[in-house]
Amino acid sequence: QVQLVESGGGLVQAGGSLRLSCVVSGSISEINIMRWFRQAPGKERELVASQSSDSNTRYADSVKGRFIISRDNPKNAANLQMNSLKPEDTGVYYCNAIIRTTSYFGQGTQVTVSS
Repeated sequence: QVQLVESGGGLVQAGGSLRLSCVVSGSISEINIMRWFRQAPGKERELVASQSSDSNTRYADSVKGRFIISRDNPKNAANLQMNSLKPEDTGVYYCNAIIRTTSYFGQGTQVTVSS
């Protein structure tokens, strides 16, 4: 059984920074892709950032230049460094791992950016 646990969310003022972490545990072979999604109240879940096993990264246009995704492969972990946060970044952030062909999500961590 695979489990993802996120941490690092919280309340921050606009312009501030937060660092989210995600650790994957359980029956893990190779993690192909690690991604971060977010869901704001009343909106659909959206992809924020992704990093493949060969370190190829992609970002949503709304976070380019402000967010950085990184992976710690030996620890089966991923981080999301979020800088210059804006109120519209508020939402529940979910870690996602693609292991072989199966997608797994964590329980989410709340990020609230006050203006």
